[in-house]
Amino acid sequence: MTVTWLTLAGAATLTLGFGLTAQAQSPDLSDPPAIDGEVIADHGSHTIRMGLGLAESSPQYISSQYFADILEQRTEGRITINVFPNSQLGDDVQMMEMLQTGTLDMTYPSSSAATTYVSELAAFDLPFLLPTREAAIAVMQSDMAQDMLDAFEGSGIKALTFSENGYRQLSNSARPVESPDDVAGLDVRGLSVRTMENPVHLAIWEAMGANPTPMAFGELFSAMEQGVVDGQENPWSTILTSNFHEVQDYGTETRHVYTPFIMMMSQRTWDRLDPAYQELIQQAARQSAQYEIQLSAEYDDWSRDQLEARGMQITRLDDDQIAAFQEAVQPVYETWAPRIGEELISEIQSIAEATAND
Repeated sequence: MTVTWLTLAGAATLTLGFGLTAQAQSPDLSDPPAIDGEVIADHGSHTIRMGLGLAESSPQYISSQYFADILEQRTEGRITINVFPNSQLGDDVQMMEMLQTGTLDMTYPSSSAATTYVSELAAFDLPFLLPTREAAIAVMQSDMAQDMLDAFEGSGIKALTFSENGYRQLSNSARPVESPDDVAGLDVRGLSVRTMENPVHLAIWEAMGANPTPMAFGELFSAMEQGVVDGQENPWSTILTSNFHEVQDYGTETRHVYTPFIMMMSQRTWDRLDPAYQELIQQAARQSAQYEIQLSAEYDDWSRDQLEARGMQITRLDDDQIAAFQEAVQPVYETWAPRIGEELISEIQSIAEATAND
């Protein structure tokens, strides 16, 4: 399959490293939207446990607290959401398995961890498929995306909504990366890069000559600190809120994959709820997802700048450099497009192109 790339105009190559004596601890984030809507009649009380992979400072956690506030206010406290961040209850895969058995009520994994349940989600893992945030949001809000959420039926998981994990960027402790040759190493060894346990992500880094290493997110910091892996790939906000800059000297703004989050509930928990509560939870999930997307956009560039301020040397790639990465990963499309579905990929590209032309 031949892929037509949409590029971002005006990108520049710049490598910076500088320190500031005073550093802001969080960006100037938007306040949560006002909670409106009538109070739902009393259909019993429920305490719901929600496990997250990310830290309390992340857009995911902040928006999850907003989700909890909506439910508390509109049920007068009869629905309580207890949020457990920082992979306290397990990694994404473990927490989804807990949803299936009913030992956890909710979680919020990356779509990449959920492809074993809905194979079509692997489309989001294809490199450079979604060139802009606007295109990604349009795809996540499309009928096609709703079909993906509906496809969880029968798995023991109720998928509620998509939100933004964001563009994945490369960081490492070995050397600056400006091209696929820097990943492969040529005269030195290729970078060992932690990935999620996702075959498309493994294929991406193999195509670039790296040594990809699947690993649970909760194990990653210590693995980088101990030199088990050279680096990893995550959105800037995740890199910052997870303090990866403490063990990673270099970052590269590759924007190689855009991945959503999926807010999920155990089907067992969902089935115990009155239909009025189910409808409210679905509404609250979508409202909080919109807030999370907004927070993520506000957090992204700020996080990159903060990483630079804290000593990470970040390379911004121009269009020609991005094109070299796109060419390097073309074999991923040749292998995976037929498995994921070329019609599905074409539909996503059409939505992205329509967004670019608006």
